[in-house]
Amino acid sequence: MALPPVPEEPATAVIVPIRSFDGALSRLAGILGDARCRELMLLMAHRVVAAAERLPVHVVTDDAEVAAWATDLGAAVVAAGRPGLTIAVTTAVDQLAGAGAERAVVAHADLALARTLQPAVGPGLTIVGDRRRDGSNVVCVPTAAGFRFSYGPGSFGRHVAEAERLGLEVNIVDDASLSVDIDHPEDLRHLPEDLRRALGLDELVTSR
Repeated sequence: MALPPVPEEPATAVIVPIRSFDGALSRLAGILGDARCRELMLLMAHRVVAAAERLPVHVVTDDAEVAAWATDLGAAVVAAGRPGLTIAVTTAVDQLAGAGAERAVVAHADLALARTLQPAVGPGLTIVGDRRRDGSNVVCVPTAAGFRFSYGPGSFGRHVAEAERLGLEVNIVDDASLSVDIDHPEDLRHLPEDLRRALGLDELVTSR
């Protein structure tokens, strides 16, 4: 007896917006210094791109250095065109929709514990918030849904409300490896051991 056909997964692509490595993690510059902030951003961004695994990655940036870095990793580059995270993500999702992608997974580049983005790949709005349920660390949406992104403080609630407005199924994913982003000094205690050692931060982090 013939087995039923396995349904095909929707064509899915990952979007990683990165404005620049210089001046990154500005809230931590007083503690780490500019050079360490830059190095930490590079290490975390590399980890997020690797966490996409088999999914194609599109790095959204207008920065020449970031674009060259993304290309070296085998990622595509999408020009943001205008400043602002919301505009950059919207631009990338529209371009992916035009290229045939059915779902877009938007992942912040400062997810220090990211190992795989697969838990955040799902139907409707699939969203991983930060530990405070304030920000939207990873968001997966259908590219054709007309989803209106709204990043900034409180984006988690706004993105859920937008999905409900569109009649999309809402899937909230609690994943410890994707809920840790590095924005504030207190977040440094969540850095994994390999990143602390790479930056020589063991003593500094454990003292906070």
